[in-house]
Amino acid sequence: MPERLRHLLSIEPLTAAQINFVLDEAKPFQEIQRHPLKKLATLRGKGVALAFFENSTRTRISFATAASRLGADTLNLQAESSSVKKGESLLDTVRTLDAMKPDCIVMRHASSGACEFVARHLDIPVINAGDGCHEHPTQALLDALTIRDRLGSLENIRLTILGDILHSRVARSNLQLLSKFGCCFTLCGPAMWLPREFEQMGMRVKLTPRIDEALEGADAVIVLRVQEERMHEPSLPLAEYVLRYQLTPERLRRAKPNALVLHPGPMIRGLEIDPVVADGPQSCVLDQVTNGLAVRMALLFMLTSPGADSDSSRGTKYVAD
Repeated sequence: MPERLRHLLSIEPLTAAQINFVLDEAKPFQEIQRHPLKKLATLRGKGVALAFFENSTRTRISFATAASRLGADTLNLQAESSSVKKGESLLDTVRTLDAMKPDCIVMRHASSGACEFVARHLDIPVINAGDGCHEHPTQALLDALTIRDRLGSLENIRLTILGDILHSRVARSNLQLLSKFGCCFTLCGPAMWLPREFEQMGMRVKLTPRIDEALEGADAVIVLRVQEERMHEPSLPLAEYVLRYQLTPERLRRAKPNALVLHPGPMIRGLEIDPVVADGPQSCVLDQVTNGLAVRMALLFMLTSPGADSDSSRGTKYVAD
């Protein structure tokens, strides 16, 4: 059995066996989403602190819903009301949260490495909900669950990632995760957003600014959100990005006939993706949202429920409230 997780700070140190274990643990929670009554008593009496020092809607709501459906209480700290805004140090803020005795902290921060820094100073599990341009591990896990469900396996798939690779923690976490399963990658976007570092990491990575070439034979495509504040450079007008890099039905036909289309959201229709593709039969966008709940429920269960990773406990603690 894979070693039990103490925290979830990054995909990089995880083994393929640990990743598959998390995805397997998420399967019962996928089924729960289909039930009319979704409330469990699994983590009744537990507390989950949501420390979001960077604005978030989707990820914060997903973790809050996951905790609630497991029966846990939540403590909420949001960027706009954070004491860090008033000059308090990050460490003092999280120690104050820790003094309220939560059983786990879910944290998002604009600085890469902030979650790891906090984990070194606390005795409770820390889940990284996105740190700077570093990683977004739960997004990669929910993407992996979505791909595995649709394709049957994560082994040796051809993945294309489109957009701002340089600033994307989603891209980094997906590269780290899927490379452990022998996948090969094509990264596509404007040259200034294609970091050469990935070619040096022992992964099977190809960089290209040509979208037609990037999509050729792909099993799955991840379309990254393009932040409009990065589009004001004279070398890349918005209209040119749409013309050269938007995922359209015509371009998608260069991928395999049943290639999956994923997007971490929020999705800007008409910019990085054509609405026809976003709503088409190959789109997995809504599946990603549902699977995000399942993955986050599984992680909260694994990290805060004593003995939850033992064989004897699997499937026995998902008790309806």
